[in-house]
Amino acid sequence: MRRTRLDLRAKARNAQLLVAVALIAAGCGGGGDGAESESSIAATGMELFNARVVGSNPGCVTCHSLNEGVTLVGPTLYGVGTVAADRVPGLSASEYLKQSIVEPDAFTVPGFREGQMVGRWADFLTPEQIDSLVEFLLGL
Repeated sequence: MRRTRLDLRAKARNAQLLVAVALIAAGCGGGGDGAESESSIAATGMELFNARVVGSNPGCVTCHSLNEGVTLVGPTLYGVGTVAADRVPGLSASEYLKQSIVEPDAFTVPGFREGQMVGRWADFLTPEQIDSLVEFLLGL
Protein backbone atom coordinates (compact mmCIF):
# COMPACT_ATOMS: atom_id res chain seq x y z
CA MET A 1 0.00 0.00 0.00
CA ARG A 2 1.45 3.35 -1.02
CA ARG A 3 1.48 6.09 1.60
CA THR A 4 0.49 9.57 0.60
CA ARG A 5 2.17 12.71 1.87
CA LEU A 6 -0.95 13.47 3.91
CA ASP A 7 -0.72 10.05 5.59
CA LEU A 8 2.93 10.65 6.41
CA ARG A 9 2.22 14.15 7.73
CA ALA A 10 -0.60 12.83 9.92
CA LYS A 11 1.65 10.07 11.26
CA ALA A 12 4.40 12.59 11.96
CA ARG A 13 1.94 14.90 13.74
CA ASN A 14 0.63 11.99 15.82
CA ALA A 15 4.18 10.95 16.69
CA GLN A 16 4.93 14.52 17.80
CA LEU A 17 1.82 14.50 19.99
CA LEU A 18 2.82 11.18 21.53
CA VAL A 19 6.32 12.47 22.32
CA ALA A 20 4.84 15.64 23.84
CA VAL A 21 2.47 13.62 26.02
CA ALA A 22 5.32 11.36 27.11
CA LEU A 23 7.51 14.35 28.00
CA ILE A 24 4.70 15.93 29.98
CA ALA A 25 4.08 12.64 31.78
CA ALA A 26 7.76 12.30 32.63
CA GLY A 27 7.90 15.85 33.96
CA CYS A 28 4.83 15.49 36.16
CA GLY A 29 6.32 12.87 38.47
CA GLY A 30 4.31 10.50 40.58
CA GLY A 31 1.67 11.67 43.01
CA GLY A 32 2.06 8.55 45.11
CA ASP A 33 -1.69 8.00 45.40
CA GLY A 34 -1.94 5.52 42.52
CA ALA A 35 -4.22 7.81 40.50
CA GLU A 36 -3.71 7.83 36.75
CA SER A 37 -2.19 11.13 35.60
CA GLU A 38 -3.98 13.43 33.17
CA SER A 39 -1.22 12.94 30.60
CA SER A 40 -1.58 9.16 30.86
CA ILE A 41 -5.32 9.50 30.38
CA ALA A 42 -4.73 11.78 27.37
CA ALA A 43 -2.27 9.23 25.93
CA THR A 44 -4.97 6.57 26.16
CA GLY A 45 -7.35 8.98 24.43
CA MET A 46 -4.83 9.58 21.66
CA GLU A 47 -4.52 5.82 21.11
CA LEU A 48 -8.31 5.54 20.89
CA PHE A 49 -8.52 8.52 18.55
CA ASN A 50 -5.95 6.96 16.22
CA ALA A 51 -7.57 3.51 16.16
CA ARG A 52 -8.82 2.82 12.64
CA VAL A 53 -11.73 0.73 13.97
CA VAL A 54 -13.54 0.99 17.30
CA GLY A 55 -16.02 -1.80 17.90
CA SER A 56 -17.45 -2.26 14.43
CA ASN A 57 -17.26 1.44 13.53
CA PRO A 58 -14.62 3.53 11.83
CA GLY A 59 -12.43 5.24 14.42
CA CYS A 60 -12.22 9.00 15.01
CA VAL A 61 -9.11 9.44 12.85
CA THR A 62 -11.02 8.06 9.86
CA CYS A 63 -13.31 11.08 9.74
CA HIS A 64 -11.60 13.84 11.76
CA SER A 65 -8.30 15.52 10.97
CA LEU A 66 -6.06 17.09 13.60
CA ASN A 67 -4.62 19.49 11.06
CA GLU A 68 -5.79 23.06 10.62
CA GLY A 69 -8.07 23.51 7.62
CA VAL A 70 -8.12 19.81 6.70
CA THR A 71 -11.65 18.43 6.48
CA LEU A 72 -12.16 14.72 5.95
CA VAL A 73 -15.75 13.63 6.62
CA GLY A 74 -16.34 15.57 9.82
CA PRO A 75 -14.89 18.85 11.02
CA THR A 76 -11.21 19.16 11.77
CA LEU A 77 -10.44 18.86 15.47
CA TYR A 78 -7.50 21.21 15.24
CA GLY A 79 -7.78 23.52 18.25
CA VAL A 80 -11.02 21.93 19.46
CA GLY A 81 -9.82 22.16 23.06
CA THR A 82 -9.96 25.93 22.71
CA VAL A 83 -13.20 26.36 20.75
CA ALA A 84 -15.17 23.67 22.59
CA ALA A 85 -16.01 25.95 25.52
CA ASP A 86 -17.79 28.38 23.17
CA ARG A 87 -19.76 25.88 21.06
CA VAL A 88 -22.85 25.40 23.24
CA PRO A 89 -23.91 28.00 25.82
CA GLY A 90 -23.95 26.52 29.31
CA LEU A 91 -21.59 23.63 28.52
CA SER A 92 -17.93 23.59 29.51
CA ALA A 93 -15.37 22.42 26.97
CA SER A 94 -15.23 18.94 28.51
CA GLU A 95 -19.03 18.69 28.73
CA TYR A 96 -19.37 19.70 25.09
CA LEU A 97 -16.75 17.21 23.92
CA LYS A 98 -18.30 14.38 25.94
CA GLN A 99 -21.74 15.23 24.56
CA SER A 100 -20.31 15.28 21.04
CA ILE A 101 -19.04 11.73 21.51
CA VAL A 102 -22.10 10.18 23.15
CA GLU A 103 -24.80 12.33 21.49
CA PRO A 104 -23.25 13.54 18.24
CA ASP A 105 -26.46 15.14 16.96
CA ALA A 106 -27.12 17.18 20.12
CA PHE A 107 -25.16 19.98 18.41
CA THR A 108 -24.05 19.93 14.80
CA VAL A 109 -21.09 22.07 13.77
CA PRO A 110 -22.20 24.55 11.11
CA GLY A 111 -21.50 23.25 7.63
CA PHE A 112 -22.04 19.60 8.59
CA ARG A 113 -25.24 17.60 8.60
CA GLU A 114 -27.02 15.76 11.38
CA GLY A 115 -26.62 12.00 11.37
CA GLN A 116 -23.24 12.13 9.69
CA MET A 117 -21.28 10.93 12.74
CA VAL A 118 -21.67 7.36 13.88
CA GLY A 119 -23.64 7.45 17.11
CA ARG A 120 -23.96 5.24 20.15
CA TRP A 121 -20.29 5.48 21.12
CA ALA A 122 -21.28 4.75 24.71
CA ASP A 123 -22.16 1.25 23.45
CA PHE A 124 -18.56 0.69 22.29
CA LEU A 125 -16.53 2.70 24.79
CA THR A 126 -16.35 2.59 28.56
CA PRO A 127 -16.90 5.82 30.52
CA GLU A 128 -13.15 5.84 31.21
CA GLN A 129 -12.35 5.58 27.50
CA ILE A 130 -14.74 8.44 26.74
CA ASP A 131 -13.08 10.52 29.46
CA SER A 132 -9.66 9.74 27.98
CA LEU A 133 -10.80 10.89 24.52
CA VAL A 134 -12.14 14.10 26.06
CA GLU A 135 -8.85 14.68 27.89
CA PHE A 136 -6.91 14.15 24.66
CA LEU A 137 -9.18 16.50 22.70
CA LEU A 138 -8.96 19.19 25.39
CA GLY A 139 -5.21 19.28 24.81
CA LEU A 140 -5.52 20.00 21.10
